[in-house]
Amino acid sequence: VREYMSGFGNELSSEDPRCPGALPEGQNSPQVCPYGLYAEQLSGSAFTCPRPSNKRSWLYRILPSVKHKPFTLMSCGNLTEDWNEVEPDPNQLRWLPFAIPKATERKVDFVAGLHTVCGAGDAKSRNGIGIHMYTCNTSMVDRLVFPQQGELLITTEFGKMTVEPNEICVIQQGMRFSVDVFGETRGYILEVYGAHFELPDLGPIGANGLASPRDFLCPVAWYEDRKVATGYTIINKYQGKLFACQQNFSPFNVVAWHGNYTPYKYNLKNFMVINCVAFDHADPSIFTVLTAKSTRPGVAIADFVIFPPRWGVADHTFRPPYYHRNCMSEFMGLIKGHYEAKEEGFQPGGASLHSIMSPHGPDADCFEKNSTAELKPERVAEGTMAFMFESSFSMAVTKWGLQTCQKLDKSYYQCWEPLRSHFNPNWKLTKK
Repeated sequence: VREYMSGFGNELSSEDPRCPGALPEGQNSPQVCPYGLYAEQLSGSAFTCPRPSNKRSWLYRILPSVKHKPFTLMSCGNLTEDWNEVEPDPNQLRWLPFAIPKATERKVDFVAGLHTVCGAGDAKSRNGIGIHMYTCNTSMVDRLVFPQQGELLITTEFGKMTVEPNEICVIQQGMRFSVDVFGETRGYILEVYGAHFELPDLGPIGANGLASPRDFLCPVAWYEDRKVATGYTIINKYQGKLFACQQNFSPFNVVAWHGNYTPYKYNLKNFMVINCVAFDHADPSIFTVLTAKSTRPGVAIADFVIFPPRWGVADHTFRPPYYHRNCMSEFMGLIKGHYEAKEEGFQPGGASLHSIMSPHGPDADCFEKNSTAELKPERVAEGTMAFMFESSFSMAVTKWGLQTCQKLDKSYYQCWEPLRSHFNPNWKLTKK
C-alpha cells in the first residue's frame, strides 16, 4: 500500500526513510546540506503574495534541476493553444468515446497521447485554460490528470502517487513528473494557465461539507540516484509549445522536502454531497470539488464539478437538470455509468461542450419520463460519475476536436427534436 500525507494546502515535510535527518533543522538553506544535498526552492506564487495564498516548497536533491542541456523545440502533436485554427462553432457538441490506440499497432505514451479538445486564453499572459484528452498504452521511459480508464502510477519530484478511475490528481506548475500505465488508458485533463485550484468557500453551508481537506493526499518523499547512458529527456511545456532537453541523471532525485506547494490526489467517493431536500434544484455549483478563481469575485476561471451518486427527494419538482442557457462554458465528461439527463449517447470516455449561451438540457425521453414519474425517494446516478469543467472563458474547439478525432457526434441535436409542445391555453389551476 502506497503511503500518503493528508490535508489540502498544508505545510508538510517528508524525507525518504533511507536518509533520516535529510531535512535541515531550523533553516532552509544551510551552508552544507545533510548528505551533501543541494537545496532548491520551487515557488508556486510570487514571493510577496499574502500568506494564505503563498505557495512554495523546498526540495533537497542529489543534483539541482538547473543541470541540463539546452532545450530545443519538439513536435506538439495534437497538443495546441491555437484557438483560431478553425471557425467558431456555437452548436451543442458531443463526442463519442475517444479512441485509445492499440498497443499491438503502435506504442503511445502519455505525452504523445495528449490531444487538445478546446480552450481559451493565453499561456503567455497566464490567463486561460486548456482541456485535453490523453489516450495511451505505454509508460513513459526515462522521459518527462483524471483517469477514465486505466490506473496511473505518477512519479513526481515529491514522491509517487497511484491514481485510479474515480480519483483525480493535480500536478502543479513547474513540477516534473512521469506517468506509468498498465494497458490501454484514457482520461481527461484540465489545464489552468495562471491560478491555482482552491477548495470552494462554503458560505451558509458552514464548516463542513463538499470535499473535506483531510481527504486530499500528498505523496511522501522517494528518490532514485540513477543515471542512464542515453540520458533522460525532460519535456517542458512553455508558452503553449513543447521543448525537450537531455540530462544524464534522474529528475526524481529529491531525498527530502518541505512546504505547501505539492502534487495531490483525491478520491471522488469521499465527496460529501449537499442536495435539495424539499423542492426545486440547488444549482450545480453545490457539487464543486475545486475552483480556480478569477479576479472577479464569484467568477471562476474553472470550476471542477461532479455529479455523484445521491438521493433525490424533491417534492412536486422536475428532478433532472433544468433547461439552461449559461454565461459560462460547460464541458462534461463521464467516467462510468449513465448521466441522468441523457441516458443514451453520452458514454464513458466521451464528452460534451455546451458553450456560452448555447441552450441545453434533458433530452425528450428524459423530459417525458420525469414529467409523469412518481416522486418517491430514489437513488440518483447510482454507479455513475459524471463531471463538468465550467469556465467563464468562451472556449474554442480545436481542429482535432471538430474534425481529426472523428468522434464528434453530428446527430447530437436530434435528442431534442422529439420535444413537443404541451401548452394548453385552457389550463386551470387545480387545488389539492
